[in-house]
Amino acid sequence: MDSHAALLDAMMAYERGCPQRVHHFLAVRGFAMAIAQGEGLEPRTRLVLEAAAITHDIGIRPSLEKYGDASGPHQELEGPLAARPMLEKLGYPAPIADRVCRLIGKHHTVTDILGDDHQILLEADFLVNALSYADEAVRDMHDKVFKTDTGRRLLRTLYMD
Repeated sequence: MDSHAALLDAMMAYERGCPQRVHHFLAVRGFAMAIAQGEGLEPRTRLVLEAAAITHDIGIRPSLEKYGDASGPHQELEGPLAARPMLEKLGYPAPIADRVCRLIGKHHTVTDILGDDHQILLEADFLVNALSYADEAVRDMHDKVFKTDTGRRLLRTLYMD
């Protein structure tokens, strides 16, 4: 699983008709990998993080169908259920798939951080979403949620300097 090419293809097919979500997960993946490199994340954790960044919003489609909205809690509930069969079909080992699903199920949760991969996924997702937030919300996230030096530097460079 050194390459996530098949997972990228599967997620693009899954999100067919919604290029905005494809652009979003590609951007989150890019920021996640930049932060992971800057923080010196070890290869196995980087592998899990990258798969989680690609699939983190997989719960949007089933949430919209089931609840009529894509709120964070609904995404966290439905996302792992949608991701697991895809990861299994693509041959991800159970421990990797389990961790990816755990991260998907917490990707909007800024408390009880599960580890470096969870922290970086939160930061990467916010870096992409921050375009739609007010300056005050960005400063608040910088002070209360961002923990990695690389993520904080990126946030300041993009939105605060």
